[in-house]
Amino acid sequence: MKTRLTCLSFVSALLLALLAGCVTATAPASAPKPPSPWDAAPAILARIKPPQFPAKDFPITDFGAKGDGTTDCTDAIAQAIAAANKAGGGRVVVNGGVFLTGAVHLKSNVNLYVAEGTTLKFSPDPAKFLPVVLARFEGTECMNYSPLIYALDQENIAISGKGTLDGSASNDTWWGIARRNATRGAVPGSGLPSQRQLIEMGEKNVPVAERIFGDKGALRPNFIVPYRCKNILIEDVHIINSPMWEVAPELSSNITVRGVEIHSHGPNNDGCDPESCRDVLIEKCIFDTGDDCIAIKSGKDNDGRRVNVPTENVIIRDCVMMDGHGGVVLGSENSGSIRNVFAENNQMDSPHLQRALRLKTNAGRGGVLENVFMRNCTIGEVSDSILTIDLVYSRVTSGPFVPTVRNVVMENVTGKKAPRVLSIVGIEKSIIENIRVENCTFRGVEGADLLAYSGDVTYTNVTVEPAKKPKTEGN
Repeated sequence: MKTRLTCLSFVSALLLALLAGCVTATAPASAPKPPSPWDAAPAILARIKPPQFPAKDFPITDFGAKGDGTTDCTDAIAQAIAAANKAGGGRVVVNGGVFLTGAVHLKSNVNLYVAEGTTLKFSPDPAKFLPVVLARFEGTECMNYSPLIYALDQENIAISGKGTLDGSASNDTWWGIARRNATRGAVPGSGLPSQRQLIEMGEKNVPVAERIFGDKGALRPNFIVPYRCKNILIEDVHIINSPMWEVAPELSSNITVRGVEIHSHGPNNDGCDPESCRDVLIEKCIFDTGDDCIAIKSGKDNDGRRVNVPTENVIIRDCVMMDGHGGVVLGSENSGSIRNVFAENNQMDSPHLQRALRLKTNAGRGGVLENVFMRNCTIGEVSDSILTIDLVYSRVTSGPFVPTVRNVVMENVTGKKAPRVLSIVGIEKSIIENIRVENCTFRGVEGADLLAYSGDVTYTNVTVEPAKKPKTEGN
């Protein structure tokens, strides 16, 4: 299947120029090629600068911590963090064994450093993550269990080192909360009773301070949550057994997630979920997850519209995506909108990876998903489709907040095995425009694209080879 797009319209060219920061009063009389949306990426990268820390170490063992796997080190870690913060910053060093802890709350100018061969193991006891703190549960603000590692209104913070962060989640602990209650929803996909209660509170604009859960509700905490923070580095750590989303910065900016390796297959175990964040770099990470590998978000439903902070300017490069519902995903909590996402030089391959690039929302969430660019990615096997745009996510086919998807470009992408290339399902009044697949080769494709209210979709110089080629006459 090969088609050709000879030029962009002046309107599309101007949009891309605006994104790149190159605004002109008039279009050139003749140009060899339109400006590239990727011209905007260097300016984003220039703004993303990891924090620096004083060369001071604060070993948690100096504050009474023991790496025997049984001593509760929560207070010792808190004392080390407080001392480092008071001294103007430095590394809080976790080294030499298995250190058991409850919630860890970071402060400004502190780098939590977990040395190679060392495990920071979080207690499976929910009481160790009380009192409740300001959080979001799947895009709705509330007072909930503390995330395992949490920071509120801090700056210049890091979690680094090649050690292991073990969330201790299992079917007998955090994961069981979801799995044992999965059948209690009024309709498929409606969630836990406490989750439905929180959504209702968001719809009714109940003050966040009154949305109290924790031990009063069955809402799991995320693993790492910098909340309303800036200048964040998460580097090199290995993450396993997360209660829920693993790396989930909220309402934060200037974020670098680098060299992180995640293996966690529990329910809702997304790998990295920047939500309502700005200027984010995710690079050289490995994702092997029970849900989306990278899921970019901006709040859910009425509460997401109340907060109304988009996620914008996200660069994803040189990552490996293994198991997961999707490799690079936007949504489904995207009521605050998402824009300017660049993904390049990533590898995605697993019979248990469903999609490479996925955008998901519905007419209850609404939101605008725009300027999403993927290039130079290698896709081995996916079990659903290469590119999915799903505007009836969670079987919601109508509602007052009709979503918009525009300017999604996939170029120089190869695939080896997939049921289809595209799955694009909109609704009657949704806006889907300027979806382009260019200079790509997809082999081992089992069937035709699935398109319904799919809007403006263009293939340019695309080769699609069927999994089973038809026999020629005489063979």
